[in-house]
Amino acid sequence: MGGSVAWQMAKWLKAPTAFRRVIVAAGGGAGIAAVFSAPLGGFVYAIEELLNSARPAILLLVVITTFIADSSADIIQALGLDPKAGGFDFNLGFLIQKEYDPSVFFLPIDFIYLVLLGIIIGIFAELYSRYVLLMQNLGKKWYKNKFVLKMSICGLILGSIYSFLPSTFHNLDELQKIIAEQNTSIGIALLAVLVLFITTGLAAASGAPGGLFYPMLTLGGSIGLIMGSWVEIATGHAPSTYIFAGMGAFVAGCSRTPITAMFLAFALTKNLLIMKPVLISCIASFLIARAFNEESIYERQIQIELED
Repeated sequence: MGGSVAWQMAKWLKAPTAFRRVIVAAGGGAGIAAVFSAPLGGFVYAIEELLNSARPAILLLVVITTFIADSSADIIQALGLDPKAGGFDFNLGFLIQKEYDPSVFFLPIDFIYLVLLGIIIGIFAELYSRYVLLMQNLGKKWYKNKFVLKMSICGLILGSIYSFLPSTFHNLDELQKIIAEQNTSIGIALLAVLVLFITTGLAAASGAPGGLFYPMLTLGGSIGLIMGSWVEIATGHAPSTYIFAGMGAFVAGCSRTPITAMFLAFALTKNLLIMKPVLISCIASFLIARAFNEESIYERQIQIELED
């Protein structure tokens, strides 16, 4: 959505065509920085996924944009949107926000477990990407330019599905929280995987603008929770970082951005110790998913939209 806003602004300002890609990348990075309080994650995403460039002028533009977006979001929250968010205090200035505070232990044997988790999630992430793309393509072919009808039907189906679900599913923040803090059952985690898998595809079919990062994080965390529980039952041990490694791995597998995914997981905990185990799963997932298709879900979505 940040990229979409940036694209529209670039058209309004009549920016040169060659420069619009940079503006869109900066907008996408700014969106991630503001939503996840992760300016580094937004910066790396813009460079890693959208630009593939390291020219000083571009790096400076993206750095400024992402850090301004993150700072502005914290200040606006403090002014009234969410005073308890904790990103900014008028007496103390900017503060470190920790959404979660997991216990992080990283043993040598965990390397194998984390690689296996990355492999499994890499396969699942590619299946998820293909499903979302299929639904987006079907929505475009079946309804063409009938946007109101398309959104109405998809909205009716989505509303019907969620009406039968527990109240936890009505708030994605709350769902992610209970999964990240392991305050739920394996049954709820399995249901979360099924529901988010199906509903994000329906949302893509509707053509309505919306983000995939948040569902990806929740899906990955749910798979990490499920796999961690099964592995612990089978072997008596599971890495303490499985949930956040799952979050990062799922994002890496879909977006083909393992470094960005690592920083997003780090942004949720602000714990440097979590970066190494998360990166292991992210790289494994990235390599497996890339073996099926080199292009990320976003690149393939753009190709669908550009088709006649």
